[in-house]
Amino acid sequence: MTVRYADDFVMGFENKADAQEMLLALRARLASSGLALHEGKTRLIEFGRFAAVSRQRRGERRPETFAFLGFTRYCGRTRDGRFIVKHKTEGKRLTRKLTALRQDSWRLMHAPLAKQHEWLAAVLRGHYGYYGRPHNYPALNGFYREVRRTWLRCLRRRSQKSRRMGWPEFETLTARFRLPMLRITRTWAQARI
Repeated sequence: MTVRYADDFVMGFENKADAQEMLLALRARLASSGLALHEGKTRLIEFGRFAAVSRQRRGERRPETFAFLGFTRYCGRTRDGRFIVKHKTEGKRLTRKLTALRQDSWRLMHAPLAKQHEWLAAVLRGHYGYYGRPHNYPALNGFYREVRRTWLRCLRRRSQKSRRMGWPEFETLTARFRLPMLRITRTWAQARI
């Protein structure tokens, strides 16, 4: 099985020998064109339905995770015990996005509230659209809460009067300028690797 997006891809094999053979062949093929695999991103890991059981038998920790297209994928189980690949927002991407959000919020600090609200709502809708997958609710909730915290900090810095603004006043303001609540936008059928 191969999942590809632009120059990033993930390949799945049943046997370790097949994976090692493919890795050697891929290195040779790229070398013939003067290219090379990124060593920091290329690795063989044991992943899948039986990985946890076989690693536990060998006395090793749980299966490794891998990052692909902004998500960290890890082995999990459904409520009835079936295997499932779970997704959560990659930590580095989330940190980078929040840093950029804070910087842009400071630039818009003195803009009218309606414009700030419109921009923050668009940011949240875009984030939910991409990262809104089953099992990613905690990361989405953390992002939503951090957006609210950032907006409150920016509003407090607008003037001397607004420095006293607390959460009750902010809740009154957000009752008028509602931010989109978090939601899962991808269904189970779409939640593939």
